[in-house]
Amino acid sequence: MDSVTRRNFLETAVAITALAAGPGRASTDDRIDVGATGYGTRSTTEVSNMVQPGKPKVYESTVRPGFTWPEGKRMAISMSFDDARPSQVDVAFPLLEDFGVKATFYVCPDNLEKRVDDWRALASAGHELGNHTVSHPCSGNFEFSRDNALENYTLKDMEKEMLECNRRVEKACGVVPATFAYPCGNTFVGHGEGVHSYVPLVAKHFLAGRGFPSEWHNAPAVCDLAQLNGVSFDGLDFNTILGLIDKARADGAWLVLAGHDAGDEEARQVTRCDTLRAVCEYALEPDHGIWLDTVAAVAKYLRDWQPENKKQRKKTETR
Repeated sequence: MDSVTRRNFLETAVAITALAAGPGRASTDDRIDVGATGYGTRSTTEVSNMVQPGKPKVYESTVRPGFTWPEGKRMAISMSFDDARPSQVDVAFPLLEDFGVKATFYVCPDNLEKRVDDWRALASAGHELGNHTVSHPCSGNFEFSRDNALENYTLKDMEKEMLECNRRVEKACGVVPATFAYPCGNTFVGHGEGVHSYVPLVAKHFLAGRGFPSEWHNAPAVCDLAQLNGVSFDGLDFNTILGLIDKARADGAWLVLAGHDAGDEEARQVTRCDTLRAVCEYALEPDHGIWLDTVAAVAKYLRDWQPENKKQRKKTETR
């Protein structure tokens, strides 16, 4: 279903529900089956918000009533890139600067230190430098990581990787990474009965941890900041990304996009420049109700809002 057909379907659904209820009887809690649009069953308020994205002043997340995005926004998007690859400073950085958009770059120090002046400039411009470990350890299932396999790591080894990356990034660029991206999306160390999750280490040392590759957005009121869903946008055209945005906005959610290289060619692990431009243009249109910012900025907002985090901070303060 294209965007025009979807909009017409939603408008019709709202009108039919209002007629069925009778004059003065339509409720914002009435449910409408809009499954044909990919949104399932929604309240009349939620469907109206989809039809008229510029109208609502406050949008409550469908996951937990009461949560609102700042300044009347209805969703958030963060764009992130991994590994500190050259195309990120050569291509993505100037493109993002043209739009005044800030993104998150999860860096490995060896790559960063080869072009430290460029990465300092990127950080000074307000982009986020995140932690992607020193040696990028992944499961031994990946051939490139056979000699550096997580199956042979301990939690102590993994913590050392994180802290050393932080130290080197701070030394090179003067900033301490606030968020982390799991190399290859793997979150474990060890093998068989000796497997341990290192998610608690990420929660201990960082504001947030981004996973990869995921298929869904993050529910702002309940998501675990140490295990955020990161959806790949390498190789995708804008229409595909727009479908992800539509679904996230319908849920009042946070869509975290994850890429690698940036360029015009269609290749594995390359985020297309035309897609990147289109995301920036679309997200900056006020009527679309999108907060476009770094992973750290959005994670801080959620950390300060989530009731579970407030309780934990209160316990810590009273110790």
